[in-house]
Amino acid sequence: MRVADSEKSGKARVGAALQLAADGERPVSPPSTAGGKIMKYAAIGRVTLRNHFAYVYDFLIRSIFLITIMYIFIQLWRVTYQGEGSRLIEGYSYDQIIWYILFAEALTTAFPSLATRIEDEVKNGDVGYKLTRPLSYIGYHYVGYVSEVLVRLLVNLCIGGLLGIAMFGLPHFGWGWAGFAVVAIGSVTVNYLLNMALALCAFWVEETRGLEFVYHKLLFTIGGMLMPLELFPQMLQDVCRWLPFQTVLYFPAKTAVRWDDVSLVPMLLTQGVWIALLAGLVMLIYGMGIRKVNVNGG
Repeated sequence: MRVADSEKSGKARVGAALQLAADGERPVSPPSTAGGKIMKYAAIGRVTLRNHFAYVYDFLIRSIFLITIMYIFIQLWRVTYQGEGSRLIEGYSYDQIIWYILFAEALTTAFPSLATRIEDEVKNGDVGYKLTRPLSYIGYHYVGYVSEVLVRLLVNLCIGGLLGIAMFGLPHFGWGWAGFAVVAIGSVTVNYLLNMALALCAFWVEETRGLEFVYHKLLFTIGGMLMPLELFPQMLQDVCRWLPFQTVLYFPAKTAVRWDDVSLVPMLLTQGVWIALLAGLVMLIYGMGIRKVNVNGG
């Protein structure tokens, strides 16, 4: 009897929390300044960083996976360039292609699964409690997501960089490193918003990992992970230019290896437009979701 009462009480609390969120209300809390909010999100970022630095074995496993993938691409492109009998393919030399894939792969393997996280929160009812916190639910996850990507990306670049240096020597990217860092900020943000839009579908469907799987495959192909978009047929290139996927991997990887051939301002403007559009879409889905959510398991 007590267990039943406890379950009912838990569901009632979650239901009340969701109703508050749906009505645009939050529990009364002391007013906070902009500085206070920044400190809250900074604390979330610090905790996330500390947590991920603790899992050394995860870093080692991902590093082994990255080296294995890069070895396959190195052999594949070596044969491709030998078969073409040319030093350049669409303006890319062999070492530039490998470095391009290395940057793209470092980003790809740095992105954590957001769909799994949101899906679990909806299923076990944690979403109800997080919605009532004096923090933006979308902002809370964004700060944790960026912190996790930062740790993973730094490790991936160190491991991949050592592999590239061992093969080709020190790269001469000039300002490409700085350009990569700038464009990567927009890249991570666009990827987060695309993933969040899919993850929030957990408010309506039980499983969202299938949607995430399809999205990853789009990144691998028309997102430019497997090869630069210049190597695609012209018609497909034209289609890709109107999609957000190029901003996630193609923009930062090309900026790093071909700094002299990129136009940074149009790239950043394109990312900014997509960030604005996707942020609006995410907030729309989020607003609809918290009104329709059915929390499973209390």
